[in-house]
Amino acid sequence: MKRSSLKNIVIILAAATTACGGGGGGSGGGMVTVPPTSTTPPPPPPTSTSCSLRNRQDFAFSVLNEWYLFPETLPSSLSPAPYNSVQSYIDALTATARGQGRDRFFTYVTSIQEENAFFSSGSTAGFGTRFAYQGNRLFVIEAFEGAPALAAGLDRGTEILAIGTSTSNLVTVADLLNSQGASGVTNALGPSTAGTSRVLRISDAAGVRDVTVTKANFDIAPLSSRYGVRIIDNGGQRVGYINMRTFISTADNQLRTAFADFRAQGITNFVIDFRYNGGGLVSTAELMGDLLGGNRFTSDVFSVTRFRASKSSNNETRRFAPQAQSVSPVRIAFISTNATASASELVMNAFTPFLGANAALIGSNSFGKPVGQIAVDQAACDDRIRVVAFAKDNAAGQGDYYSGLAATMGTTCAAPDDITRPLGDPQEASLRTALDFVAGRSCTPVVAAQSAQGTSSTTGRRVLPLPENPSIAQREVPGSF
Repeated sequence: MKRSSLKNIVIILAAATTACGGGGGGSGGGMVTVPPTSTTPPPPPPTSTSCSLRNRQDFAFSVLNEWYLFPETLPSSLSPAPYNSVQSYIDALTATARGQGRDRFFTYVTSIQEENAFFSSGSTAGFGTRFAYQGNRLFVIEAFEGAPALAAGLDRGTEILAIGTSTSNLVTVADLLNSQGASGVTNALGPSTAGTSRVLRISDAAGVRDVTVTKANFDIAPLSSRYGVRIIDNGGQRVGYINMRTFISTADNQLRTAFADFRAQGITNFVIDFRYNGGGLVSTAELMGDLLGGNRFTSDVFSVTRFRASKSSNNETRRFAPQAQSVSPVRIAFISTNATASASELVMNAFTPFLGANAALIGSNSFGKPVGQIAVDQAACDDRIRVVAFAKDNAAGQGDYYSGLAATMGTTCAAPDDITRPLGDPQEASLRTALDFVAGRSCTPVVAAQSAQGTSSTTGRRVLPLPENPSIAQREVPGSF
């Protein structure tokens, strides 16, 4: 999750770090600060002095030394000389916290311009799909509207059998995985650059065929125009359904419109589908909490933000602020998978103290990211350091869910993610189980030990791929290509 309430601190940091300094807002597979607008002009060409690898690594060290949530885990000194990139140096600095499961590559360097574009509009480049492995097979689990893949006929449930740059050099996914591992597949799919074309051999209800798909620039809609918002007839009970892909600012008006309709129709039972939601802006998560908090008092705590001791002046308690569009839930079913993380977990965790057993985790255990990032910029180099700087607790003080939320939620119901049916289909297994929960029917609990940690493409569990050098969209929208 990315944080935005540090705007003034960001400005101070920018002033204090001279030519290569700066500050920004935060997120990254997690919670975020509201970032600067996407109209920010590109940085000037870097000079070899200000943006040398050593200078950029030193800047990253200074940011972590000042802001990192787990300062006791940082080495007192670590020469950057053996590391050939900023990220590899950050990984070495955070290795202890990572080994403890508290920073699973949540601290990283990214592009200021790329991140601003994504958080303001969902802008990215690619095929416009989410992929997932099941054993040694690769499937499309979601396709985004307005992107090349859906236009080429790829949608949820399509299997990718082989990948190539032409029909003459297709290599099967199984062979790529067996010979090169997951990196072989991500490399075969090519860079996230508009104009990159691949030939894909696919299998779906129409049979096996080869299609050519060319990556393009597009905006990811946080709520799908096909299934993002629905009112479902659940045996005479009307249920409000929202499928939330990611927490970016363009979701705000969509959410207000959706909840205004739910409120007008008197709906009090909801399914919030976070199954692939990797997080995003804290501000949008807080708005979603407010829209679900029509029966909350303004004295009720939504979340408590905790920084390290030296930055405790930034700690804050955020209370519910019901909106004109807010609804008053009786029951909420949150659909989750091991790709559900950060800002989505923040919303889920916030309702546990108030709804108790009437707030349920449906599907499988969530990822487990109760921490968020701020951003500090080295503007001349287009470097943004996303550093884990704060933790989030709910009103009951619950926040250490590094192994997922299954052990924290009042109720859990196990269900598979059924990619043979469209998202939003009442007969899809996870949604069917969620509808059973809001109707008061019993279910089989999720095994809390089944966390996202330690999964692989060979265990039979579904795994969303992440390239070695992911784009910001791939960090925030798990499995996207």
